[in-house]
Amino acid sequence: MAELWNDVKHALHLFIKSPGFTIAAVAALALGIGANTAIFTVVNAVLLKPLSYPDADRIVEIELTSPEGNAAVASIPKFHIYQQQTSIFKEVAAYDFAGPGFNLTGDRPEQVHGIHVSESYFRLFGAPVMLGRSFTREEDLPHGGHVVVLSYGLWQRRFGGNPNIIGSSLSLGNEPYTIIGVLAQDFVSDPEADIFLPFQFEPVSTNQGHFFQAVGMLKPGVTLAQANAQMKLAFQQYLRAYPEANPEGGFGVEPLRDSIVGESRRSLLVLLGAVAMVLLIACANVANLLLVRAAGRKREFAIRSALGAGRSRIIRQLLTESVLLAVAGGMLGLVLGFIGVRALLAISPAGLPRIGENGSAIGIDWRVLGFTLAVSFLTGILFGVFPAFTASRTDLNSTLKESGGRSGTGFRHARARALLVVSEVSLAIVLLIGSALLIRTFIALRNVNPGFDAHNVLTMDMSLTGARYQKTAGVAQLSHDGRMRLNAIPGVEVSAFTCCLPIQGQFGLPFTVVGRPVKKGKDQLGAGWMSASPDYYRLFKIPVLRGREFTDQDTAAAPGVVLINEALAKQFFPNENPVGQQMVIGKDVGPDFDEPPRQIIGVVGNTHDGGLNRDPGPLMIVPDAQVTDGMTALNARIVPLRWIVRTHSDPRSLAPVIAEQLRQASGGFPVTRVRTMDEVVSRSTARQSFNMVLLTIFGAVALVLAAIGIYGLMAYSVEQRTQEMGIRMALGADRHAIRKLVILQGMKLTFVGVIVGVAASFWLTRLIASFLFGVQKWDPAAFAGVPIILTAVALIAVWLPATRASKLDPMQALRIE
Repeated sequence: MAELWNDVKHALHLFIKSPGFTIAAVAALALGIGANTAIFTVVNAVLLKPLSYPDADRIVEIELTSPEGNAAVASIPKFHIYQQQTSIFKEVAAYDFAGPGFNLTGDRPEQVHGIHVSESYFRLFGAPVMLGRSFTREEDLPHGGHVVVLSYGLWQRRFGGNPNIIGSSLSLGNEPYTIIGVLAQDFVSDPEADIFLPFQFEPVSTNQGHFFQAVGMLKPGVTLAQANAQMKLAFQQYLRAYPEANPEGGFGVEPLRDSIVGESRRSLLVLLGAVAMVLLIACANVANLLLVRAAGRKREFAIRSALGAGRSRIIRQLLTESVLLAVAGGMLGLVLGFIGVRALLAISPAGLPRIGENGSAIGIDWRVLGFTLAVSFLTGILFGVFPAFTASRTDLNSTLKESGGRSGTGFRHARARALLVVSEVSLAIVLLIGSALLIRTFIALRNVNPGFDAHNVLTMDMSLTGARYQKTAGVAQLSHDGRMRLNAIPGVEVSAFTCCLPIQGQFGLPFTVVGRPVKKGKDQLGAGWMSASPDYYRLFKIPVLRGREFTDQDTAAAPGVVLINEALAKQFFPNENPVGQQMVIGKDVGPDFDEPPRQIIGVVGNTHDGGLNRDPGPLMIVPDAQVTDGMTALNARIVPLRWIVRTHSDPRSLAPVIAEQLRQASGGFPVTRVRTMDEVVSRSTARQSFNMVLLTIFGAVALVLAAIGIYGLMAYSVEQRTQEMGIRMALGADRHAIRKLVILQGMKLTFVGVIVGVAASFWLTRLIASFLFGVQKWDPAAFAGVPIILTAVALIAVWLPATRASKLDPMQALRIE
């Protein structure tokens, strides 16, 4: 221990004596370790932190499986089948998607987050009830009463933590609900909710609408494979009860955390691999610095060996110095990484799960601290072990006889440093090509025509709760009154009302075409479904290619009509005019969806409703005044309805007056999520933007570190070869030849690194192929442009020491020991 402490003190003394070296080494390591810490804090929050529920490792998401992929959705008949699988599930529960919110009405109107849950939800997730109780089975049946459970946060914020709240009345959508319980502070639901209401499913319902999620708690000892095997049998049970279902489908389960994380896992792991490359480049840079430094300390090591220090003692001293540098870089990197990732997520949250609003759930815990400490120590050993072993091989006799430190340290004897520089260049090439591909992807997404005009359009959500809006008549009246009020506002060009915004997707429903054979199972026709008011297509400037748009005469009393988009027309009416034909929507889904045939009155242009990187799919649009009452009631549960307003100037300036007019039209309901359509479109590419920005930053850091590495190697080479160059010049070599000599030496290393890097990139870019859009993984622009840019940067880095070498005075160079 005493020897180790002496090594530490000696290392600190050397670092203080060489501030330039110390700052350069710590800065390079801080960049590398900081980048790794930044990404790991996100990986930790999203992938590693266990869910906060008891026995969370046994909670599984119950999914529908199909050849096209899995979907975490459920219908009432399917949920009842799940409940019967008692051999594998201890408990099965249902809960809403991230729902539309609920309107607290009364003295202080407010919209809060809320979800419907089955009575088993609280037991399955281990939700601690601090006051009162949760729902009973009777309260979760139809007509079970208006009861509600509050979250701790709402109880504190709205009711001041009143301990006598149980039994009090709460007004939701102007209807009274009885507060029966308050959850403890440490329970966090997903999706987050302020209030919880019972689903109250019909026990004999045949409604096949998928409007909620189902989870199960596996019994102790039941494996995932066993559960999936049993769910295959459960699907056969379902097919016997509902033979019209698609036989190619199925039921399955996956861990709840995996379901929540979804596609984020692959993206984060790729970014983690990218920052590992940045750290390797930083290590190569510091290793080169240590090799240069060790060459200047040969006499010191020789004298220590002469005084009895063994090779292992010298290696330990040098590794101590390396680890101290790495720990210092790690401490600085921890701070830089945490600040950097919080700032980045505040700007671009990327749609990542489990990170909280603007990255608020990202924090430093024992995993992050342990990761940074481990990386620091491993990094110190990684970049320190090679210089330490190299320096410890000093020939005692020859070194003590030398009068200077230049002998035997020329370019030909710097193969180790050259290899490190080649590694830096090749790794930088891989990162830069990856970032170039993502930049081109982002540009391609931005250049996609979404099919609508988002400029000067304001959107806002409104949750329609209460008895008035459980029927289509009430919603249609609000749509008409609200649009009349909005259109009268100075500065408003036109307004509309809809269930679904472009770019964000819609519902999916089956349909049949009147006069054609009815197809069942896998052959059943299906398309996206949405409702919209008159002027929706005029507002978004989406062209009506055939027929007409909706008018105010398309009411509930008028014949049923429907618009279809161009994709549906091409797919299902390829050689005929669909206008005038009839279709039946939602047949066999359930009684809430059954309706008479609708006449196709028009074909509208396609919009990218599932994202800019997806081709437009077939879509059916019905007038908001002709939606079935069942669908209206379902909408009220699972989605907010959207008001859309096109203005003549900046729409944000009219937001307050628009919100007030809608509050008056709806009977006191507030609007939320006030956004421009430009923001909605931008948000749809947030994940691609996040990946692009990060990889571009990592690529830029790699480029700078590689340039520093090349410069450092060539500058040291020139310094060590000063006598040789003096002799060459004395024998007649001109300054141009000397400059050319140094440049060729440096550029040879660069070319080797570029070739290795490009070859590696052809293989490694397969990992990001799924993130690309509008660009091939072997894109010529990226694979040609990046090497050219790096070669140009390397040429600048080599030119500086080459120019210095060409200006040497031959006489002074020959006098140097």
